[in-house]
Amino acid sequence: MREWNLTLGDPLQLTIAADARLGDPSYTDDQIWQLDLGGGDPSALGLRSTYGLRARLARLFPRFFQNGKIINNPADFTRQPAVKFFAPNFLDVDFSPLTGLDVRAEYWVAGSNVVAGRFTLWNRAVLPLAISMELAGQLIPIEGQAMTALQRQSVTVLEGKAENLSPVLFLTGGPQPGPGPYPALSLPLELPPGNSRQFTWALAAREDPEASFDLARRTAARPFDAERARIELLNHSQSVEIHTGDRDWDAALALSQKSAFGLFLGKSEHLPHNSFALVRQPDLGYSRLGDGTDHPHFWSGQPPLESYYLASLIPGAPELACGILQNYLAVQDQNGEIDAKPGLAGQRARYLAAPYLASLAWKCYQRNPDQELLKKAYPALHKFFWAWFSPRRDHDRNGLPEWQQVAQTGFEDNPLFEGWHTWAQGVDINTVQSPALAAALYREASVLCQMAELVGRNSDLTLLRKQMETLRRGVEACWNAEAAIFYYSDCDTHLSLPGKVLSERGAVPELDLQKEFKQPARLTLRIHGQGEALKRPQVTIKGMREGKEQSESLSRHDFRFSAAGAVATSKKVYDSVGHFEFEGLSRRDRITIQTVDLTVADQTLLLPLWAGIPSEQEASVLVHRTILNAEHFDHPYGLSALPRVFAQESDPVCLGVHLPWNHLVAEGLLTYGYRREAARLVAHIMSAIIPNLKRSQSFYRTYHGETGAGQGERDSLYGLAPVGLFLQILGVEILSPKRVKIRDENPFPWPVTVKYRGLTIARMLDHTEVIFANGQSTQVSHPADALVSID
Repeated sequence: MREWNLTLGDPLQLTIAADARLGDPSYTDDQIWQLDLGGGDPSALGLRSTYGLRARLARLFPRFFQNGKIINNPADFTRQPAVKFFAPNFLDVDFSPLTGLDVRAEYWVAGSNVVAGRFTLWNRAVLPLAISMELAGQLIPIEGQAMTALQRQSVTVLEGKAENLSPVLFLTGGPQPGPGPYPALSLPLELPPGNSRQFTWALAAREDPEASFDLARRTAARPFDAERARIELLNHSQSVEIHTGDRDWDAALALSQKSAFGLFLGKSEHLPHNSFALVRQPDLGYSRLGDGTDHPHFWSGQPPLESYYLASLIPGAPELACGILQNYLAVQDQNGEIDAKPGLAGQRARYLAAPYLASLAWKCYQRNPDQELLKKAYPALHKFFWAWFSPRRDHDRNGLPEWQQVAQTGFEDNPLFEGWHTWAQGVDINTVQSPALAAALYREASVLCQMAELVGRNSDLTLLRKQMETLRRGVEACWNAEAAIFYYSDCDTHLSLPGKVLSERGAVPELDLQKEFKQPARLTLRIHGQGEALKRPQVTIKGMREGKEQSESLSRHDFRFSAAGAVATSKKVYDSVGHFEFEGLSRRDRITIQTVDLTVADQTLLLPLWAGIPSEQEASVLVHRTILNAEHFDHPYGLSALPRVFAQESDPVCLGVHLPWNHLVAEGLLTYGYRREAARLVAHIMSAIIPNLKRSQSFYRTYHGETGAGQGERDSLYGLAPVGLFLQILGVEILSPKRVKIRDENPFPWPVTVKYRGLTIARMLDHTEVIFANGQSTQVSHPADALVSID
């Protein structure tokens, strides 16, 4: 097991919570903790939480006393705290608060309602040490009372109250109340030279204080060394250890795996296998309703794109990825439909999952070739694929379905469809055909064909291949050679037209425009206003289509509302428009009428590359003129969500780097042989992630493409370092501790060593050496395409 030595200024992510692989976290009361190597009031080595916002702060920190001197600020320590070992529920920190005194502080989240730890103190001096150690407990409740020292069953403990919780801190060694300004448990110590002392503590928080005390005392009595050994063995068996020669890269990739495992929340009666949260932070985890149905969207289910990305972050634990897949299969209905976000409390998004599930299943199968799972999954995934082509999703029955919800796409901030911001178009997504959706369905069908051959369902192949051809033609029709990108198209006209503002003015009851279009166009109407009357806007549009008059009415149900007003999309397309009538507006409101602009590019339009649809020539144009072009998507810190900024306030959205989408594009680059370009992309991404881990000890939902600054929620699944992608680009695919595929050559400028369950792969610049656990080794020259294995 690798020993680290990470201090402030190194990449760090020190959130710990109950590990679903070792127990059953509480979905309704999951208490999550964060360790700070300094800072706070007072500045200290502090473990903190908010108990899911039931307290402003709950915090534990050690204080040391010697000869009247009090030390708790790590800046005053003889040796700064250094993290030696980390796991999703465990941290080991080493430091020296005083000359001659070494301390090891271990932190262990033993369950959702209890955190424990152990302090080991060594006297490294040549003289005896007479000191005192305090474990202080700060509690600043929203409702309740701070920690106070009291006796329970003849034991001095700290106890407080935070809403419905009664936290109790228990410390072994017979402590007494601390004399300092903070509630604390104090232990006087006499340490002869070379001797050590060890103390275990536990902080439990249940509703009943007696239950908290009992849980804390029982946890402190558990065999700490055995528990730690179990944690180390599990993480060693499921983590891939990567040595790049760059300490920062190694730490970021390891912390990414630790964070990914830490997102798993367990199973429930609604989902039979471990599911996950998108973010797991101290402010989350508590359900006031007590059943989890009121959790925010970070905790309300497992979305498909995020599931695919999470599976790539845990290459050493394919069984967890398989469990995510099986959760989707468990909620499939008789029509083959699979909900887009099934949750542990029975939550449902109530729209169809995006078509990434067959790709997820194939990833699982390649890593864990379970024929029985494939036989079970294939019929369900086959049925799910065809559910996408029902009349509800393919309105014109052309074999090219439409998205139903913006959330389905995996890019909810897409300015084409998002209506909250005034700089976004807010187009109704049902009126647009997306090459991204067609490409994802094409990829699903391609994977299903491979599955069908393996499970003996050859009768399905003809229809699947026919549908693939329809999807391929649909995607190719969206290719714009001049712009070197795929465009959206209108679902009625199948055209990709630029937009134009027709009128921007104050609200009036009636408006005559008399505008003719060279090609039939669809309209968006945005009302800028905040009046009470805006709750019930009514708009009538009159115009011409193919020489005939047509009209339509847009009611409040057709509008999407925001703080700045409302936006709606016409249901019909027009060759010309003439007359508009408005009801429910005030004179202070303003109206903008424009044709829909479908030439706006975004990251989802790069998905055909991932699906393998473009020809080699088209792929080359897309890669060099669009993806790797600094005037378009290429930025110093990754591929941005959009190639341009619409307005100054749109900068964080447009230039945000979304790692799941970068991951898909990089897989597409690998498909077409652009391995070095994919390696360059990963290097850009890592150059964004590492400074954020150093500066704020956090991953972020997105990273700004030009500055690398973290944006959005901390420690979001969306922003974890791409471990699996790194291995793919490296050309290493670990199938088991006894089988590994080696592809091409090492595209990185330094040797990389990968270790997994006794297997070692040393990827040099001109060859690869594979060493198995039994000592047997094989050397492969580059470029390679080899399966290396032992019996």
